Amino acid sequence: MKRGKGMKFVGDSRVPINNRKPNIPKDYSEYPGKTEAFYPDFLLKEWMVGAVFLIGFLCLVVVEPPPLERVADPTDTSYIPMPDWYFLFLYQLLKYSFASGPYNILGAFIIPGLAFTALLLAPFLDRGPKRRPLDRPFATGFMLLAICAIFYLTWEAAAYHDWEAAKKQGMIREVVEVDKEDPAYKILEANTCLSCHGGNLEGGSGPPLAGTKLSVDEIKDIAKNGKGSMPPGIFQGTDEELQQIAEFIKSIEK
Repeated sequence: MKRGKGMKFVGDSRVPINNRKPNIPKDYSEYPGKTEAFYPDFLLKEWMVGAVFLIGFLCLVVVEPPPLERVADPTDTSYIPMPDWYFLFLYQLLKYSFASGPYNILGAFIIPGLAFTALLLAPFLDRGPKRRPLDRPFATGFMLLAICAIFYLTWEAAAYHDWEAAKKQGMIREVVEVDKEDPAYKILEANTCLSCHGGNLEGGSGPPLAGTKLSVDEIKDIAKNGKGSMPPGIFQGTDEELQQIAEFIKSIEK
């Protein structure tokens, strides 16, 4: 046997020979039938799963298009905005007295900030090698608490929301441009009529006034005495101004 061939010189026969570094895992080829190459086998499977979910999502978008509402009207103070479903839990949280009004910073920043900080610290607080949920009480408890809280707040926000009123207030209506420099328009604006009937009188929480079938006298009577959800005494102008706005509303045609 030639010198060095098939022999290991370690300096001390009591030192075991170990060619493998402790932190380097074995090559996947040493586990036949139990593993696979990352590229292209595993990566191809990931791409296929992602493609299936993407195609399914695109099919849902085509079948059920997103609901659209009318153009935002800053003069409509009765409009109640509604966030998307994934923010409903935070929307509901801000309704509670301890997280709204003078305590708004608590519901908008402090409580979500604490939850986000706990999420960031979770890998450092739960560092055990065990993977069973029962063996990881902190991570499992926090996850269940977060899921239950989000589910309950989302359900409560959706259950107590007036969806019929929201559908009406967001309904797309035909908008007719009106002369906003007209003195009668200024009278309507001064009497807060636009907050319910829209900046172009296209309607909001109140019915549309553009293209109304009412006569001038009927418009005057409703403006003075109210009708339906509109209480009497909203209009505070003079009789001449009442006549002026009634004629202005009647002149608007769709």
